[in-house]
Amino acid sequence: MAPAACNNAARLGRLAALCVIAAALVPVSADARVRRHAKHVKNDPAQFVYVPRHNPPREWPFEFTGSQYAPVNWADIAGWSEDDHLLAFQAFRTSCKPIVAQRNSPTDSKALGTTLRDPCRAARTAEISDGAKARAFFEDHFLPLRISRLGEPEGFVTGYYEPVIDGSRTKTDVYTVPVYRRPSNLFVRGYRQSSASMPNGGDVFRKIGRRKLVPYYDRGEIEDGAIAGRGLEIVWLKSQTDLLFTQIQGSARVRLEDGGTVRINYDAHNGYRYTPVGRVLIDRGIIPREQMSMQRIRQYMEENPDAASELRRQNRSYVFFREVQLSDKDEAVGAQGVPLTPGRSIAVDKSLHVYGTPFFIEGDLPVDSDTAKTPFRRLMVAQDTGSAIVGPARADLYFGAGPEAGRVAGRMRHPARFVMLVPKSLDPSVRGHHMPLPDARPSETIAKLFPQTEPKPVEASKVENSAIDNKAAAKPDTSRSETSVASKPAAPAVTMTTPLPVAKPAAAVVGPAPTSPPAAATTVPLPEARPAVAPQVAAEAKSQKKPEVKPEVKREVKPKRAKARHRVYRRAVKQPQSLFRFPWQ
Repeated sequence: MAPAACNNAARLGRLAALCVIAAALVPVSADARVRRHAKHVKNDPAQFVYVPRHNPPREWPFEFTGSQYAPVNWADIAGWSEDDHLLAFQAFRTSCKPIVAQRNSPTDSKALGTTLRDPCRAARTAEISDGAKARAFFEDHFLPLRISRLGEPEGFVTGYYEPVIDGSRTKTDVYTVPVYRRPSNLFVRGYRQSSASMPNGGDVFRKIGRRKLVPYYDRGEIEDGAIAGRGLEIVWLKSQTDLLFTQIQGSARVRLEDGGTVRINYDAHNGYRYTPVGRVLIDRGIIPREQMSMQRIRQYMEENPDAASELRRQNRSYVFFREVQLSDKDEAVGAQGVPLTPGRSIAVDKSLHVYGTPFFIEGDLPVDSDTAKTPFRRLMVAQDTGSAIVGPARADLYFGAGPEAGRVAGRMRHPARFVMLVPKSLDPSVRGHHMPLPDARPSETIAKLFPQTEPKPVEASKVENSAIDNKAAAKPDTSRSETSVASKPAAPAVTMTTPLPVAKPAAAVVGPAPTSPPAAATTVPLPEARPAVAPQVAAEAKSQKKPEVKPEVKREVKPKRAKARHRVYRRAVKQPQSLFRFPWQ
């Protein structure tokens, strides 16, 4: 038994070794087949697959909707070195406080995004006390880009200020126009009623009942008393013209009769688009475009009170205010939530730009007088917005508070050039160098896989043969069978003599003209006569009679008798009279 067991163990060992060797050889042979197959795939157009090269994610240059921009050098900006950069740096550092304090990213994605945080952190820790250091700060942390609307070389600027007007806390015979705060039934889509301030755009509704929402009242309805008597009055003014200009500027200082001052600021609006009353006067031809200013509008409204009421109603937008606790020395607060700086703060389109962005504005503006063209070269900071400020190169310059600031701001309606300062992390030139380019067109590979051959020229002899064949196919076949020809009589032939044309002698030939050849006779066959109808066929046709068609007889359909309805008459059962009677019966 021992030798047999040893033999069985040896056999099992050999089988196991063979299995291991086979398992090791199978992958090698499969790889070899794959490599051999790959050689054929390379030249097989049906199995050719183009695999694009993997590109890592790149940082693309930023873009503004409907705008164009180009990098410029600091030396190419007119008036850059002569400006007072220290005042601009102070305004920029004021805007940096809410930017650095913002922890989460903004909900609306803009071109600059949160890239201003790095320059703001550097500005808050930097010790800058003169203009040279402030200029070096901007040149070290920003890059200048000349920006404008697409297809336009320049932008447009206007001016605004904080009016100082007279008012009262109570309604009197002099002060009859109320300044309303935000009503409780005003709703803005996407905002809560408890929000500190509502935007100057969006869908605005008023609530009726518990669920119904309708558009809010317009200016005409509010002036007619749609929300009067609800306790929404903050102060009372003298005229609707004062209220209109206060709403246009967005803030005001109201001087009370007792010597105090009430500061009011923008809080919400009724949802209608702002319509400039100055544009209406220009379109109607009342005031020329070159003479348009806030002073002319006020003068026209004071001289024409009835027409002023109709003119105000053309602007259906209406602004609601809130009272702010500011002293007389404090400046107005912009939409960013920081105090504005006269001559250094601007209002921009908030849908495109980020608050705190520096802009260098170049232009010739009427700062000194109506006709003067004062060179205006100044670095300013975006800290406010307005419903009429739309576009990448559109700004409203803030000139401060008081009548003088109002006169300067009222004259501003001029073109200007904009240079936007962007952080160096958004350098479009650097990002453009790293932009992924498309792969080279594989023209050589395509030419090998899909060879293109020119069509071979057709020989002239083949063309002639094909033309002859086409003519033969187009010619009708006049051949007939022998039996048909023999059975039918031949048509008589007519002999016609037609003279052939005589060739004219050439001009160079001298001698007698050659005699013309004799006339040739040609035989033209006449058309065959129509064969007569065989008598047997005619007799068979007469013998066949057409079947007679009998006319259809219409049967009269008698209407069915309607079933008689048996009416059932029910006799009314006479009810016994009650024994009890009321006294009046």
